[in-house]
Formats: sequence, C-alpha cells, structure tokens
Amino acid sequence: MNTITANLTALREKIARTCVAHGRDPHDVNLVAVSKLQPPERIAQALAAGQRLFGENRVQEAKAHWADLRAQYPDLKLHLIGPLRTNKVSSAVALFDCIETVDRPSLADDLAKEMKKQGRNLPCFIQVNTGEEEQKDGVAPAGLPPLLDHCRKAGMAIRGLMCIPPVDEPPGPHFALLKKLVQRHGLADLSMGMSADFEQAIALGATYIRVGTALFGKRAITEKKSSPRHSDRTC
Repeated sequence: MNTITANLTALREKIARTCVAHGRDPHDVNLVAVSKLQPPERIAQALAAGQRLFGENRVQEAKAHWADLRAQYPDLKLHLIGPLRTNKVSSAVALFDCIETVDRPSLADDLAKEMKKQGRNLPCFIQVNTGEEEQKDGVAPAGLPPLLDHCRKAGMAIRGLMCIPPVDEPPGPHFALLKKLVQRHGLADLSMGMSADFEQAIALGATYIRVGTALFGKRAITEKKSSPRHSDRTC
C-alpha cells in the first residue's frame, strides 16, 4: 500500500470515528482532496485509491491537472476553493462542478451570466470572512444577507457557506459562527475544516472538509505568495 492510499484510508477511518462520536452519519461528510501544487503521480495515486472529489485553488493549475483526466473518470468532481477573478469565470464554469468562493455581487452576476450561457447551473458556496480580516477574501458576516439575496435573485444555486479561519486564532468559534449563519439562512452545506482541524469542524457540522497535507503530505513545491488574500489554511 502506497503512502497516499494509506493516508486516505486513515482519513476515512478518522472521519467515520469523529462522526460516530458526535452522532453524525459519516456519509454526510465529504472529503475534498486539495490537490493544489501536487505532482501528477500523487493525484494518480489518490484516484487509484478511489478518491473522486478534489479541490483546486487556481483555474489554470486545475486545467493542467484535470483536463486530460475528465474522460477517464466520469464520476470526478472538482471544487474551486480559491479566489475567482472575473477574467477566469468562463473557464471556471466550464471546468468545475462547484464554486466555493463567491464573495461579491459582481462575481455572482458574472457567474450567473456565464452559467446561463454554458447551460450549467453549478452549486455554489458563499465564502464568509468570519475573522473580518482585511487581507482575506470573503464577505463579512454582516454582509452575508444582502449578498445571499443578490445571488438568489440572480438565479444562483447557493448550497452553503465556506470559511477559512484566521491563522492565529482557534478555529472553533469561526466554525460555530458559520454553522449559525447556515442555519439562519436555511442553507444545506458547510465547507470548513482542514488537515489540522477537520475533526473539530465535523463536530460543529461540516459537510465538506478540505484536506491536503494529511492526504498528500507536505507539498514539494512552495506556492508563490502572489496575493495575501487567500490563507494557506485552505488545506
């Protein structure tokens, strides 16, 4: 058994144990394998081990990873978990199965228009900046109601909320806040929790956890710090 297969088995067992401990059905928690900056051989090992849900931070890198694999794995699902800029909307709608980082009305409008053009009604999440950090993407909690209303009027299928807690704060209060917001607004899904804290996220209701390091190991390639607005806590 290779390392990634062993890691995936261990992750699934830990997810199941955590769910049982908190009275949850393990089938209600989806493992998003964060494949950013991973070499093709590691991704191939994860696919061979049965993983079919992956998260990517950047549209261009996702194209490089997945363009040729789509035909081989028709049950593959890709989530965009990094910031989306206007000039990448068309490519993102064509490539991904879910956009987790809707955070402003202009992006919602562009996505709704492009989805209609391509005939794809993708489920989306709104990214909430629970720590209200100036350098980070996401709508502030107080700005969520008008943004959610805007998205719904645009015809978008908003399924849930996503957050990336501040690096220097305990994640629990941020997970709890996101859960309250999901319940308050009648949404179904919570994308929260990463390699170091996904058990706590599951305990607080996460339906999607984004795990990179615990599955793939430390990345051999260091991500360029081109923008400070998206924390490396993603995985």
